[in-house]
Amino acid sequence: QVQLVESGGGLVQAGDSLRLSCAASGRTFSMYAMGWFRQAPGKEREFVVTRNWFGGSTYYAEPVKGRFTISREFAKNTLYLQMNSLTPEDTAVYYCAAAIGAPRSISRADSYNYWGQGTQVTVSS
Repeated sequence: QVQLVESGGGLVQAGDSLRLSCAASGRTFSMYAMGWFRQAPGKEREFVVTRNWFGGSTYYAEPVKGRFTISREFAKNTLYLQMNSLTPEDTAVYYCAAAIGAPRSISRADSYNYWGQGTQVTVSS
């Protein structure tokens, strides 16, 4: 089992920045990939970014390319999402996710095995 706990959400204004954290615990050695998804009210869960946990490839969704950056602190088993130039369209609950084994599809939520509880990000105009 892997446990994921997100933090760092909040209310910001358009153009501001925010950094989310996701602390992983448990059988973290079994993680292959970690990423972030988001879900706005009335919408399906949406892929944001994912990366190989041990290094290598990183994949961003088009709406966030150039504004969001994923990183990790391996020694702390912590994943980060730096979000810059936020817009109201970024308002959503942000979820951290972990996959055991290579995801069949990096952008599909059902390719990930473990999820955090989510953290709310609200961007006002």
